[in-house]
Amino acid sequence: MVAQTNDGHVLLVKKLGGLFAIIIGCLLTAVGVTFESGDTTFVGVLFLILGAGLLALKIVRRNEGSSLR
Repeated sequence: MVAQTNDGHVLLVKKLGGLFAIIIGCLLTAVGVTFESGDTTFVGVLFLILGAGLLALKIVRRNEGSSLR
């Protein structure tokens, strides 16, 4: 089933932003671990958390109207 919302652009931005943040986070974390840079690793992990949070917000918003009953 496809959820229909009035603010579809916001959901698209959250989805793409979340995916972009996860990709950047993975790259920064890998570079930080490879070159033993704590700051770069920390920023990469922050981007991973940000991306996961944006995707979680998108999923919660999409499932707001549905019930598990």
